[in-house]
Amino acid sequence: MDEDKDILRMELINKLVFIISLTGLIILIIDFGFDQNYVIQELINGYYFVVLISGVFITILRYLTQSKDISFKVLIFDILSNLLIFVIIGFHFFSNSAQRQTTIFYSDDWLKLSILFTFIREFAVRKINFQRNYLNPAQLFVLSFITIIVSGALMLMLPNATYKGISFIDALFTSTSAVCVTGLTVVDTATYFTHFGQIIIMLLIQIGGLGILTFVSYFAYFFKGATTFENHLVIKDMANVEKVGEVFRVLKNVLLITFIIETAGAIVIYFSLDYSLIPSLYSRIFFSAFHSVSAFCNAGFSTLTNNLYEPGYQFNYPLHLSISALLVLGGLGFPIVSNTLYYLKYRFLNLITPITKKPKIYRPRIVSLSTKIILFTTFSLIIVGTILLYISEYNNTLKPHSGFGKVVTALFAATTPRTAGFNTVNMATLTLPTILITMFLMWVGASPASTGGGIKTSTFAIALMNFTSIAKEKSRLELFRRQIPDSTIRRSYAIIILSILVIGAGIMLISAFDSDKGLANIAFEAVSAFGTVGLSLGVTSFLSANSKIVLILLMFTGRVGMLSVLIALIKKEKFSNYRYPDEEILIN
Repeated sequence: MDEDKDILRMELINKLVFIISLTGLIILIIDFGFDQNYVIQELINGYYFVVLISGVFITILRYLTQSKDISFKVLIFDILSNLLIFVIIGFHFFSNSAQRQTTIFYSDDWLKLSILFTFIREFAVRKINFQRNYLNPAQLFVLSFITIIVSGALMLMLPNATYKGISFIDALFTSTSAVCVTGLTVVDTATYFTHFGQIIIMLLIQIGGLGILTFVSYFAYFFKGATTFENHLVIKDMANVEKVGEVFRVLKNVLLITFIIETAGAIVIYFSLDYSLIPSLYSRIFFSAFHSVSAFCNAGFSTLTNNLYEPGYQFNYPLHLSISALLVLGGLGFPIVSNTLYYLKYRFLNLITPITKKPKIYRPRIVSLSTKIILFTTFSLIIVGTILLYISEYNNTLKPHSGFGKVVTALFAATTPRTAGFNTVNMATLTLPTILITMFLMWVGASPASTGGGIKTSTFAIALMNFTSIAKEKSRLELFRRQIPDSTIRRSYAIIILSILVIGAGIMLISAFDSDKGLANIAFEAVSAFGTVGLSLGVTSFLSANSKIVLILLMFTGRVGMLSVLIALIKKEKFSNYRYPDEEILIN
């Protein structure tokens, strides 16, 4: 009986501390978003103290009452985080003014980061159950994006997020573009948003690229060490994981691959910058981090007014190549990157066997069929696109560049339509063949389980190879000694037809609302929005509110997938154990 009372008491304390940390997060957002007078700021700082002390208290209490249920890695995390919090509390609330001026830990950024960590820690230990009876994985996936988009729009409307304020429709458009990693903008990111606003956009890009449920699910599993089988099934369906037992290992790999590549990309970008253009060390670091996240997540947002076509950056070829590499890695998809890394590790270990004196390892079919198809299609599109764009733009936008510069710029122009949205040339001066090639590359987009949109490279490849199979009068589609299931072929054609219908509907609606913008411009913007690319011929910011809403819907459906939207809306058909007789239908 006493044990039950202790459990109930502990649960009540956990709830109380969670509410305190949640309130602290809300106050933190208000503190960032609004200017405070001295009295209000002192009250806010006092509440920050309560949040941090509560977080430390509940952590210590958990170890006194539940030490057997806490893993070693969580123990290390809690020790380091609480030591940091103690240091920050000491310098912020108990040190004299002279000590405050001589330590980096007095910075408000450290204090607010501690509040955020406290909330994440308390949120992660809450019981999170995804009930398939109420929401299927597709509905949960779609709802998570809607929630983040609306929350992002409200945060961008905070007074301190912009210099002159922003309307709800423009804030919603920007938030959708960031979360759906598109890059289309109706206002200038560089001059319209404050540093705080740009940080919000970067966070929305990161969350949108990986998915909020990836963060929530993994950190909840990290701190609790276990989750329900129901949660495993839901996350498996949303993350496209083949085996239930590998769900959280895959999520961990996704997070590790993302942060390692983004960190490496930020370092390369940093050293490619001209310091005279960005004298401040902090500004160079932020520029590098922002563009690395934006590039790997295939978002295309930039803190430069004219994107990478800005004077001083237009001919920075090392910067262009580093961003191109990030675009490709982000667009390949996490399973493909992971499978490729595993293959390279396997080859390397066999290569150094004479040194290690260990027997060679033989593992058949390390490279999956998906990896082979996606890598071949991706690099074929990039190479062919580079050649075609090099020819069509040689005497146009490539004219100011040198021989090597022409190749790099053409390569960048072929890579960025893969749902990225960066540009190093004046998009308004492109020739018609270039516009058509770019629209095709935007429509195909990136690869499955990546941060990009479009119909996906594998969908395009399967449909293309099926044409050849039908022409040869083969009854099945076979590749690399494997047969492609009919369900995959049907799904690929459904995605292609749905994409054409959605883009067509978007073009018709925008043409009705803004007929003066020209059909070519409207079609380009619609394909760019659906492909979550972000490239623009310069008409997006001049569209009416109705047309902006159409583009918002196109970006959303392009990111979550039209099939996911249909599955979320249409009731699943129950399995029926019968089959009707086949009957041929006249087609041609």
